[in-house]
Amino acid sequence: MNTEVAALDMRGVRRTFEAENAPVRALRGVDLAVGGGEFVALMGPSGCGKSTLLNLVAGLDVPDEGMIAVAGEQVTGRSEDDLARLRRRHIGIVFQFFNLLEGMTVLENVALPALIAGRKRRMAETRARDLLDLLGIGDKAGTLPGVLSGGQRQRLAIARALANEPTLLLADEPTGALDSEGGSEVIELLRRLHAGGQTIILVTHDADVAAAAKRLVRMRDGRIVTQPEPAAADPGSAEPAAEPAAAEPAAAEHAAAEHGPGVRADTR
Repeated sequence: MNTEVAALDMRGVRRTFEAENAPVRALRGVDLAVGGGEFVALMGPSGCGKSTLLNLVAGLDVPDEGMIAVAGEQVTGRSEDDLARLRRRHIGIVFQFFNLLEGMTVLENVALPALIAGRKRRMAETRARDLLDLLGIGDKAGTLPGVLSGGQRQRLAIARALANEPTLLLADEPTGALDSEGGSEVIELLRRLHAGGQTIILVTHDADVAAAAKRLVRMRDGRIVTQPEPAAADPGSAEPAAEPAAAEPAAAEHAAAEHGPGVRADTR
């Protein structure tokens, strides 16, 4: 692992959600370190806590206990405005259902995060065009997202997540809403980004998707259950969850929280 400051450092992280019948212990003392340039897959059955973990890393939710740092900067203990600024510097988020702004062009979708972060329009649009070319959809810059295929929409979402050159690219089930062809395109793209030095944390329950990563971390019942290992097929990935899943943030909150003031995760 990289001996420099870790891209992600989590220690003793716990998160419990209040439910109608009994509390749901989504995370039960998680320790995780990810070095710069790593490609890590978090894998486990539904309800194991992997999406909750991603939300906490992104500052979309707040842990009950423990410490989280991204690139040496504490995520825990910050105000909502500070969390928004930290996300703009260090976090890019790719969502399962894209969360694109349908009334804006492809180019405008990608340029927007950089504009919000304070870049001049020309610089933001130049960066956006470079990303669209890199991801193979440069010819779609002037079109609206609605005309794109599923795979192209997810590539657009990845380009937007990379607009501010984030320390961490967080991908939450990025192939879940795609057919097999679109899913394969996204997996190959993530491999290429990793080869270029991007640090990626991928959440999935699919062994084929997890195999794209260089390191596999398995989760169950809110805990990391094995030592880090090379990514491989997970014969037990289809087992039922041992507890109810913590609800993920709503799509509208995701879109607002990615670059604007922090929005805490909606929970049931």
